[in-house]
Amino acid sequence: MGETTNRAEEVVARCRRLALFSEDPGSTRRTFLSAPMHDCHREITGWLTPLGADVRIDAVGNLRGFYPGTESKAPRLLVGSHLDTVPNAGAYDGVLGVVLAVALLESLDGRRLPFGIEIVGFSEEEGVRFGTPFIGSRALTGRFDEELLNRRDAQGVSVRDAIKNFGLNIQEIPQAALENDILGYIEFHIEQGPVLETLKRRLGVVDAIAGQSRLEFTFIGRANHAGTTPMHLRYDAIAGAAEWITAAEREANKIPGLVATVGKIEARPGATNVIAGEVRMTLDVRHGLDEVRTRAVEELIRATGEIAKRRGLSVSHRILLSQPAVRLDLFLVSEIEHAIRKTGCQPHHMVSGAGHDAMILAEKVPAAMIFLRTPGGISHDPAESVAIDDVAKAIECGLHLLDQLAASPTFQKRMCRA
Repeated sequence: MGETTNRAEEVVARCRRLALFSEDPGSTRRTFLSAPMHDCHREITGWLTPLGADVRIDAVGNLRGFYPGTESKAPRLLVGSHLDTVPNAGAYDGVLGVVLAVALLESLDGRRLPFGIEIVGFSEEEGVRFGTPFIGSRALTGRFDEELLNRRDAQGVSVRDAIKNFGLNIQEIPQAALENDILGYIEFHIEQGPVLETLKRRLGVVDAIAGQSRLEFTFIGRANHAGTTPMHLRYDAIAGAAEWITAAEREANKIPGLVATVGKIEARPGATNVIAGEVRMTLDVRHGLDEVRTRAVEELIRATGEIAKRRGLSVSHRILLSQPAVRLDLFLVSEIEHAIRKTGCQPHHMVSGAGHDAMILAEKVPAAMIFLRTPGGISHDPAESVAIDDVAKAIECGLHLLDQLAASPTFQKRMCRA
């Protein structure tokens, strides 16, 4: 266990080092194909190359490090997570899954398995720069289309231009797609919530990932002077938006398992002494059952119309994302549960409320996830942390899992089909 603990300490130190590669001095922000991503790629390549892994950066900036199996044409198992962050981020969300994958290769100490292992550090999962998440994993599933290439960030730079500016070739994007030799995808990730800590469990098995709807609403009223316009003659877009936000909160509280979040609000003209004539805001709705999520979204859209009509406003909306809930692979989930038990830990089965690259890859290949306990349930914040002992158990779990898959007759059949 001493060697595993030392490796866990190195994993944490490496995550903290990668957190220094940032667009913002004094805090961590690393968005899709920003300059600090070059530093991440260089650092991780320096860890992988001595292990005998062949490292490349694909056309959308995903880092791909391939560790061969016993046979030259052996199929491959993907292990990884994302390298981008939210603004003012912690050091572990996403990145931990990539660094843990490197630690698993190091722990093999040159040993080859009947399958190759491809480590993937996805270039984008959070959706910060272009308002669209999972850009990296979409490329692996062949879902990278013209509409996505033409999306623009706040500075007017398109995804197409960002790829070119990073030194990549958009013509090679189809080559990033997975071939038919993939056995599955495994992702280690911090829970980003308090459940495992509350239950005093170190590791969790993710059975499913909740579906997500992301929308943008715009309330239009009439801007006017704040001091001279009587209250009963106002068409206040902010007041209408505020009424709807509290209605959304009430709706979410009525339905078990549903969460609804208004995370961004922009008011125009945005002056202290002017009644807002326009308010734009986002809505994020999630639930493990798609029909529940869809009904809630429909109800919240209907509520905007009622509120706007009563207040003399107009309202419009557009859908930014509609991602179905995903059931993860039953065989891999069962093998992960068995691997966790081998570490001496009691596994906990759970649904992830957060979206992950695993839900995109699950469209094409068997996918599964292992959660690590998040102290305090804090994520997307500099206070985000992990416990060394939990990381050590995750490494131990990962090694058991690799050995189980290598010896599994069921997995052998998958390899034959691949």
